[in-house]
Amino acid sequence: MSEYYELLQVTQESTDGEIKKAYRKLAMEFHPDRNKSPDAEARFKEITEAYEVLRDPDKRARYDRYGKQGLGGAGGQGYGGFHHVDLSEALNIFMRDFGGFEGLFGGGAGRQGEARRGQDIRVTVKITLAEVAAGAKRTIKLRTLDRCEACAGSGARAGTSAKPCGTCAGRGEIRRAQQSMFGQFVSVSACPTCNGEGTVIATPCEACRGEGRVKAEKSVQVEIPAGVSESNYLTLRGHGAIGPRNAPPGDLLVMIEIQGEERFERDGDNLIVDMPLSFSQAALGIVFTLQTPISEEKVSVPAGTMSGTVLKLKGKGMPKLGQSGRGDLLIRAHVWTPDNLTDEQVRLFRQLAELEGEPPRRAAGFWHKLKEALRA
Repeated sequence: MSEYYELLQVTQESTDGEIKKAYRKLAMEFHPDRNKSPDAEARFKEITEAYEVLRDPDKRARYDRYGKQGLGGAGGQGYGGFHHVDLSEALNIFMRDFGGFEGLFGGGAGRQGEARRGQDIRVTVKITLAEVAAGAKRTIKLRTLDRCEACAGSGARAGTSAKPCGTCAGRGEIRRAQQSMFGQFVSVSACPTCNGEGTVIATPCEACRGEGRVKAEKSVQVEIPAGVSESNYLTLRGHGAIGPRNAPPGDLLVMIEIQGEERFERDGDNLIVDMPLSFSQAALGIVFTLQTPISEEKVSVPAGTMSGTVLKLKGKGMPKLGQSGRGDLLIRAHVWTPDNLTDEQVRLFRQLAELEGEPPRRAAGFWHKLKEALRA
């Protein structure tokens, strides 16, 4: 549980401000634009990944409780919000929260284009419990922004090109030197003329009006892994809207919505189902076949089963996300009391009443039985 905290050299008791301060210090030390040692890039990505988790209250709480598994994580897809951060993402995160390495020293306004990445797109996909068990595939149709083919995304009319900004001389930034009692310091801000791009378009493309992108529809294939829950989502990098004038695209966030099953209740990786039994079935025992969202299972109810008893079929529940194995199938016995008895049934029940003994005065509660079943 302490890996991310150790990477940032903080503790689980550290405040959000302390975590941000620690990340900034380490990011400055290992930023690849400053540190040219062979392992600097890897360290920069590791500490940024740790920071992205610990800065988010929800992710931090799940990490504290379950470790990386609580964040999901499989195949780099970002299930549940966890994925290994690559260099481009790490640089974007650093720029997002601190304005970039150069800006901290009065240098450049940042890497051109990174702050202008396209918007993320969020969609919701509905799946059944059976699809949770087996995994699913979906084709998602998106209304988004895509690169303008008329100008190849440049925003300039065909045959023309963007020119260096006259205000900032193509740097994308404006520097202002000011004198104070502590000496001279330089403030840096994005150029208001070119919005930090360093270039301006004199003759915009007519198709996209200089944006370099147009409205479009496209389809994306999504593979949903077995074992997902509604707390998970998938992040498809680069499948969001394209940024203006060939800036990087955003991401596609696929939220999972699981359609309920009337009979079955899901508790983590376990499946719970209520099973009504008649007096005779509970007393004498019975073997029956139960159709679950995953498979057909044979269930043996022992003689003398009490109402509220929990029967467990180990390994017959839902798949575990990103792991081998499955949870358990828990069957709650409910003894059914008939009404509208026939004369013959009344006679037989009265005869049984003369033969049966006194019932126990207190029986173990359902939650106690459920806990016992889970421990077994």
